[in-house]
Amino acid sequence: MRVLVACEYSGVVRRAFRDKGHDAWSNDLLDAEDSPEYHFKGDCFGVIRLGWDIIIMHPPCTALAVSGNRWYGTGMPMFDKRLEATAWTQRLWQVAKENADKVCMENPVGVLNKVEGLPKPQYIQPWQFGHGETKKTGLWLHSLPYLIPTNIVEGREQRVWKMPPSENRWKERSRTYEGIAAAMAAQWG
Repeated sequence: MRVLVACEYSGVVRRAFRDKGHDAWSNDLLDAEDSPEYHFKGDCFGVIRLGWDIIIMHPPCTALAVSGNRWYGTGMPMFDKRLEATAWTQRLWQVAKENADKVCMENPVGVLNKVEGLPKPQYIQPWQFGHGETKKTGLWLHSLPYLIPTNIVEGREQRVWKMPPSENRWKERSRTYEGIAAAMAAQWG
């Protein structure tokens, strides 16, 4: 299958699909952390329009997640940024559905579950896929089945929430867990 992982700089999901023999590519405004030969750097809308069998998207969550409510919530100073992010993500979903048979959009708990035109999300946790951590994450799916847990483990550490401030905190918080990426490739590939 031709697989696009949009808004991914890490290559975690791309590598999982490539390991299963698929023609998988990532795309982000940032350089790829690993292999630039399978990465489109730049705006995702043009790349999405190249036509794919499956598109998995990780739109920026800063303004969308509940963790940002004190800055982006209703009546807060950057609420207009949340509205812009919501409209952009809604457009991303529509364009992806027009250019791929199967679509997954991933984002942490936030405002997307109230956006018109999006299906009800499936919520997953890293501890369902071999990582002893919590990070409730939504998957909005088009023509894909729910992801089935592959390795439920003990431990419920809130590592992501507890990360100290740093220059790269946002990158580390957005990284997909390898167990989740492997499940996506095995079950959807």
